[in-house]
Amino acid sequence: MQNNSHKQVNARFPNLKTAFVMIADIVLINLASFFSLFIRFEFNFEQFAESSFSINMLRFAPINTVITLAVFILFRLYRGIWKFAGVDEFMTIAEACILSCAISTTVLFFGKHFFDISFPRSYPLLYFIFLLAFTTFLRFSYRFASKIKTSVITKRNRKRIMIIGAGRSGATVLRELQTSSHSEGTVVCMLDKDPKKIGKYIHGVKVIDNCEHIPEIAEKYKIDQIILAIPTATNSEKRSIIDSCQKTKCNLRIVPAIYQLANGEVNIEKVRDVKIEDLLGRDCVSVDMTEISENLKGKTVLVTGGGGSIGSELCRQIAKYSPKKLIIFDIYENNAYAIQQELKTKFPSLALDVIIGSVRDIRRVDSLINGYRPDIIYHAAAHKHVPLMEDSPNEAIKNNVFGTYNVAKSAHKYNCNTFVLISTDKAVNPTNIMGASKRLCEMIIECFAKISNTKFVAVRFGNVLGSNGSVIPLFRKQIENGGPVTVTHKDIIRYFMTIPEAVSLVLQAGCYAHGGEIFVLDMGQPVKIDDLARRMIKLSGFEPDVDIKIEYTGLRPGEKLYEELLMSEEGLTKTKNNLIYIGKLSDVNVDEFFTKISYLREECYTNDSNIRDSVKEIVMTYTPEHETAAVQA
Repeated sequence: MQNNSHKQVNARFPNLKTAFVMIADIVLINLASFFSLFIRFEFNFEQFAESSFSINMLRFAPINTVITLAVFILFRLYRGIWKFAGVDEFMTIAEACILSCAISTTVLFFGKHFFDISFPRSYPLLYFIFLLAFTTFLRFSYRFASKIKTSVITKRNRKRIMIIGAGRSGATVLRELQTSSHSEGTVVCMLDKDPKKIGKYIHGVKVIDNCEHIPEIAEKYKIDQIILAIPTATNSEKRSIIDSCQKTKCNLRIVPAIYQLANGEVNIEKVRDVKIEDLLGRDCVSVDMTEISENLKGKTVLVTGGGGSIGSELCRQIAKYSPKKLIIFDIYENNAYAIQQELKTKFPSLALDVIIGSVRDIRRVDSLINGYRPDIIYHAAAHKHVPLMEDSPNEAIKNNVFGTYNVAKSAHKYNCNTFVLISTDKAVNPTNIMGASKRLCEMIIECFAKISNTKFVAVRFGNVLGSNGSVIPLFRKQIENGGPVTVTHKDIIRYFMTIPEAVSLVLQAGCYAHGGEIFVLDMGQPVKIDDLARRMIKLSGFEPDVDIKIEYTGLRPGEKLYEELLMSEEGLTKTKNNLIYIGKLSDVNVDEFFTKISYLREECYTNDSNIRDSVKEIVMTYTPEHETAAVQA
C-alpha cells in the first residue's frame, strides 16, 4: 500500500525528485568548495575564517553554483535512472565534473583581474576531487540503499534462486533480479558448464559448479527456483538439464534468447516457464529458406482450412515470402477473420483474399480454383479429432476424402503446379476412421500424381504441440484446475512436433515435389504420454500423484497405443534435409480406385451404417477398433 502511494506521488509530481537532487547538489557543490580550502589550512577553522579565501569563496559561490548546475543539466544528470547506475553513469558524472571545474577555473583566472577573487593553486584539483566524490555518492546512494534494503529483505521470506548459465544471458538475468522492483527472490549461486568460470564471481554471486550436480546443489543451498539461462543450448542439452531439475522440488523457468532481451521483445519480468517443446529431446527442424522463398515468391498460393492450427501458421509463413497473392479458404468465418486481421496488420502490402466455403462443395471449389488459378495449393482442411470421427464416420469420409478429391480434381483440371496434402501418422495401419480417411486422401494424391501434370505430394507428421484439441492444452487446463490430469493409458506413446516445424516441413515438401511422394519427418524418439503429463505437473511446481492426481481413463474409440510414420511397403530415401525423408506410396490401380470411391461417395452421403466395411475394402491396412479388440481377446 505504501509502495503504491509512493508511486502515485512520483507520478503526480514528476519534478519533485529532480528539485530535491538539485538542492542537494547546490549544498554539495559549496561543501566541496569549502573542504578544498579547509584542507589548505590543515582543518584550522579560525585561520580559515580570518583568511581572504573564505570571503572569496562566498563571493564566488553563486557563480560556481550556476556554472556547475548548468553543466550537470547539459550532461543530463537530472534525467538518469540511478537505481541502474554503473560504469557508464560514473563516466558521465566524471566528465561533467571535469568540464564544470575547467570552466570555473577559467572564470577564476580571469576573475582575479576584474573582481579581485583569488584562490590557492591547490584549489582546482581538490575541488574536482570533492565534487566528483560528493556527486557520485549522491547519485549512487539510491542504488546502495536498494541493495541494503534487498539484502535485509533477503534474510526473510524471499525465494532462493539458482541460475544455470553464467554467460551473457545469465549475467543479464542476475543484474535484473538484483535491481528490479518486481523481483521476488535473490540469486544465491550460479552454475556453468565452462570450467574456467567456476569459482569466479558475477555481480557478487559465485559460479560454484558445473551442471552435473543440480539436485545435490539445490538441496545444499535450499533453492526454491531454478532459472535456465542458456538460450543457445540445443533441445537435447536443454532436456538433459531439465530432467536433472525435475529431480528437485524447485520451480523451473527459462530465459528467452539474448537477442530478445536486447531488442526489447522480452524483459526479465517475462522470463517464461519451460515449454513442453523444450523436452522433445531433439533440435528443431531446419529448412532451406532460400529454396522456400524461391518456390513461393511471386506465386498465387491457396490454403484450404487456412483458419485452423496448421493452416493459419502456413499462411503466416507464406506471407513472409512475398507471394503474388494468398487465398485463404475456410468454412469457419471466425477463424478466417482472425487470421485475415492478423495478416493485414503484420503484412499490410500482402495481396490477400479470404473466401468462405466448404471443400465438400465441388462447384464452389471448382469456381474458386478456376477464378484464381493458384500455382500452389496447400490442402489443410480436414476433420482431425479421432473420437469425434468415430461417432460420425460418414462425416469424416465426406469432409476428408471427398473434400480432398474435390480440391485435387480441380487442381488437376486447371493445371496447378503443385498440390500438397497435409496428412498424419494416423494414416499408417489405421485403427480409426479418421486415420483411414487420411490414408484414402494419400491414395487420392498418388492416383492424381500418375495422371496429372500437377505435382501431387503428401506430408505426414505426428501430433502437433499446442494445436486445437491436442493433449498439451488439455493437460495445462487440468493442472490449472488442480487436477486430475487424465491419461488414456499408462503405456501410450506419441510422436510430437511444433506447429512451426510442421509448417516448415510442408513448405519444404513443396520445393522437393516431383509427384507421388510422401514426405516424413524424422521426429526423434516418441514421447510417453504418462511421462509428458508428469513432467508438465512437475514443471508447474507440483508433485504428481501427491498435489495433482493422474487418472487413467482407458483408450478412446479408435485410439491405439502407438503411432507409426511409415508403412512396411513404403521405401525410404533421404532428401537434402537430413531430417526429412521421402517414402513412396504403395502402388494403386487408378481406374479401380476411382471406381471404388465413387461407390464410397454414394454410401457416405446416404449415411450408410456399414461405411467402415466399405472403407476397409479400399484401405487394406485399416483394422477397425472392434476387430483389433477381437484379435487381442
